[in-house]
Amino acid sequence: MKKRTPLRRTVLVGVLTLSLSVVGAGAWALDRFVIEHVEISDVQAYEASQGTTASAGSSPADAVLTDTSYESSSSAVSISTVTTGSGDDTVTYYVADVTLTDATALRSAFAQNSFGLNITEDTSDIAADNGAVFAVNGDYYGFRDTGIVIRNGVVYRDEGAREGLAFYTDGHVEVYDETATTADALVAAGVWNTLSFGPALLEDGQVIDGIEDVEVDTNVGNHSIQGEQPRTAVGVIDDNHLVFVVVDGRSPGYSAGVTLTGLAEIMQDLGASTAYNIDGGGSSTMYFDGALVNNPLGKGQERGTSDILYIAG
Repeated sequence: MKKRTPLRRTVLVGVLTLSLSVVGAGAWALDRFVIEHVEISDVQAYEASQGTTASAGSSPADAVLTDTSYESSSSAVSISTVTTGSGDDTVTYYVADVTLTDATALRSAFAQNSFGLNITEDTSDIAADNGAVFAVNGDYYGFRDTGIVIRNGVVYRDEGAREGLAFYTDGHVEVYDETATTADALVAAGVWNTLSFGPALLEDGQVIDGIEDVEVDTNVGNHSIQGEQPRTAVGVIDDNHLVFVVVDGRSPGYSAGVTLTGLAEIMQDLGASTAYNIDGGGSSTMYFDGALVNNPLGKGQERGTSDILYIAG
């Protein structure tokens, strides 16, 4: 006669198996999305060893700084605030109009001066560490292990996966398909910085169809980028003429946030021909002259991010 396995033992084995699976999944998630994985621990030294050249910023003698503007021999930044709507439909956003005489004056910096996964630091702290007069959050490259990452002319990752944005040393900026090229080919063509997030919002000054349906990340821990949200975007007016926009959100009565279409329309109204969405939500941050410009989530409290775009003072 076949011996029966006691029901209690069967249940205990099942619970133990499930518990181990949950623990295993939890450990994997912690390793993938929380624990820092440093690939390069001193980015500034690494970039110097690669022999990249860039604008060194401006000396006090040739730079003029006011409460809302900065001008030097290599760049000019002008900050403005826009509020529209009323009540719970109020939207507040911040515009940085940036002109460059040297395209390499727009630089990138990584949190903790390190490259890798899950390495974060507040935008204002990264900016201060790098002597920035102006900065916005980047694409939070460290949340994902795909995408082409070129910063300050140096290749850090070559895993094409989505629609990227490329800044060239000659001052032009374009949206491109990461899967149709390589990081080395882009650098050879003169690419200085890339962003890997999206979607593109404008093409030839027109709002692109289907942007509300785009998913940037489909892995565990993905957060939808649809609906009214805090946003950060970059727009192209002309070669060496950019606009950066940070929209505050999730703060009824102060700023509700905008949809991707709403963001595209803001960029369109500013005169951009091309515009591209980058990391938003609690990451959306604009920094100028040592202080936050915007009010993240209506609380004035930053969320750590992987990287910034900035102009040195």
